[in-house]
Amino acid sequence: MNNFFESMYELIVETSTNLPKDVRRAIAEAKLKESAGTRSAMSLATITNNIKMADEHVSPICQDTGLPTFKLKVPVGANQIEMKKDIQKAIAKATKDGKLRPNSVDSLTGDNSGDNLGEGTPVIKFEQWEKGYIDARLILKGGGCENKNIQYSLPCELDGLGRAGRDLDGVRKCILHSVYQAQGQGCSAGFIGVGIGGDRTSGYELAKEQLFRHVDDVNENEDIRQLEDYIVEKANELGIGTMGFGGETTLLGCKIGVINRIPASFFVSVAYNCWAYRRLGVKINAENGAITDWFYQDGEKIEFTAEEQTAASQEEETSKGEVVLEAPITEEKIRDLKVGDVVRINGMMYTGRDAIHKYLSDNDAPIDLNGQIIYHCGPVMLKDEDGKWHVKAAGPTTSIREEPYQGDIMKRFGIRAVIGKGGMGPKTLQALKDHGGVYLNAIGGAAQYYADCIKSVEGVDLMQFGIPEAMWHLKVEGFTAVVTMDSHGNSLHADVDKSSLEKLAQFKDPVFK
Repeated sequence: MNNFFESMYELIVETSTNLPKDVRRAIAEAKLKESAGTRSAMSLATITNNIKMADEHVSPICQDTGLPTFKLKVPVGANQIEMKKDIQKAIAKATKDGKLRPNSVDSLTGDNSGDNLGEGTPVIKFEQWEKGYIDARLILKGGGCENKNIQYSLPCELDGLGRAGRDLDGVRKCILHSVYQAQGQGCSAGFIGVGIGGDRTSGYELAKEQLFRHVDDVNENEDIRQLEDYIVEKANELGIGTMGFGGETTLLGCKIGVINRIPASFFVSVAYNCWAYRRLGVKINAENGAITDWFYQDGEKIEFTAEEQTAASQEEETSKGEVVLEAPITEEKIRDLKVGDVVRINGMMYTGRDAIHKYLSDNDAPIDLNGQIIYHCGPVMLKDEDGKWHVKAAGPTTSIREEPYQGDIMKRFGIRAVIGKGGMGPKTLQALKDHGGVYLNAIGGAAQYYADCIKSVEGVDLMQFGIPEAMWHLKVEGFTAVVTMDSHGNSLHADVDKSSLEKLAQFKDPVFK
């Protein structure tokens, strides 16, 4: 199959940069439902603008490549060994070309392979069938939403919902709880795949397999179809909203699959996916390896060209009450900020993810961070022929992973602001209050929108950790985020968690018997 490598490369690039038609329609519908002038409306305007920018630049929708997972159905006799080699070669080329972030690291040493190849990456699953063509599908599921996957073993006790038994109503409670526990950390509004039954491994595999279904398909099992519809309806009454800011839309789709189990085990596995639902598929000629058709591309494609004015109007409305920040920032300036304020950042900020936070907990900082801003971000970077770095994608990563370090590091180095998504916990909130700091929530997945705000790369430190984990020195202009944790002990994330838990409790009584 002389064309198979090129077909796999095209599938990877399209999946990374071009959101499928069914997902676009779901996001457009959510945008119409959201109340104008809210934080969620601003987030959705940013999201749709980001999708449009990714289309125009043929650049990653989200900077987080995740763990690329391929599912291929192949005719009997197909050479899976050679196909696997071509897929790996295509992954390496897409990474070199800046379509994927180098995201494969040694689990023990943390060393980044630099090309997204390594033991277990990418995931490639083959299945034989008796048809004469190849069905190849790919999903790029980022770490933020992957970390919100959850598995339940029935019976169990659930916050707000009480006991979940070994029946369909117990399954219902588990799925609702899975949406509640994700909050905004999985880049809501999201999609979920659910696996009922199996063992711990096959249950999760079944859950992720549901994410390869079409958003608008109809389950053949009537009981499960009703449950899918129920979950979407009730999840959107929890008030979690886009990015966890509160709002009308928390869940965009729910797909459920069922397999047999053993009598001793009853698992409900949930695979959570963010709004940047990057999965595509192709039909391939088994003789020459060329693409003959694309999946998930039926029906109308929302181009979001009409969204430009909406996003611009929203931004103009937002700018009326915004606060401009430029480092170094004084404690007095920080103490003036409160939850709900919109800030626009100009000047310098410095990226710092997991490796940087661990490093700073035991070592001196490579630069003076007093009064500075740390951005929880692992960007996609490319170096030009002159050796100059350029940002190709730079959205925020999930901040809660830094909870063990963040407050101590802010106090130790005098950091005044951190930017990320999904919020942080009580330890960081207390440190913000004691030290005079603030947490700013950027829009998860909006990698092109924020890359456009970065005007230059001024330097980089700690490159031994790899491109995503290095400390990049970024000069920004008009970088917009929302204060969701302030220096007075207030947290929007804690408030939304509390209110959504109260609403979750309304669904405690049995529905399915």
